[in-house]
Amino acid sequence: MPARGKSGKRRNGRRPAVKGFQVRDCALIAISTGRKIRNLRELRDRLFDVDASSLDYHFWGSLLRPGFEEPDYVNDFAEWIYHELREKALAERVAMIDPFEFPDNEILRQELIEIIEEYLDGNEGLFWSKSDKQFEFMRSQIVVFSSNKTIERPELLPEVVPHLPVSSIFYHFIDARRRLAEGGDDFSSWLSGWGDRYDDLRVKLAAIDPYFTTLVDLRRRLVGVLEDYFRRSGDDRAA
Repeated sequence: MPARGKSGKRRNGRRPAVKGFQVRDCALIAISTGRKIRNLRELRDRLFDVDASSLDYHFWGSLLRPGFEEPDYVNDFAEWIYHELREKALAERVAMIDPFEFPDNEILRQELIEIIEEYLDGNEGLFWSKSDKQFEFMRSQIVVFSSNKTIERPELLPEVVPHLPVSSIFYHFIDARRRLAEGGDDFSSWLSGWGDRYDDLRVKLAAIDPYFTTLVDLRRRLVGVLEDYFRRSGDDRAA
């Protein structure tokens, strides 16, 4: 048996075998909190104590919810403020919040509250103004299940990813950023097991912003990066 160095690599230059990438799928379950609001004051007040998973649902839920039309804004708060309160300026400010820029939901919560409070301070007439349609706070629970699909080698990614359901893209590229300690996606985490061989690809994947888009477009961009990388590298070697 070939000897190993301290790094875990075999002295003949070959790395230990890396397990295949297990593709998983997911579904987002919406659960009512029973809390409803009708104006900005109530929205601000409720944000102080609403469950953190409610922020997850209202910032990310629209990506996985089935619908015939794309919403004007990604997050539900901005959608309601724009369509029901007719406050376009505030809706656009709220819509610009990228949850990935905040290390946790508590800081994200505070950012949203501060934006609303600042807007209320400059528009006192809105304090009690009500919408005919209430905003209902929901919370989310993600259900994960196996797809029985395994990607054995990195060079197969461009062949498999185009056919993955968007719910798998959500799980591996978006949900992963909150699950993994390093804050990256599952594909990059798996590629790290091959040493520094795919570092350039991991950098390109990290540069993709998964928020201000649809899951269909996110998959297309992901596929584009993978195809371009392997076409340029000509890496069709078996692991």
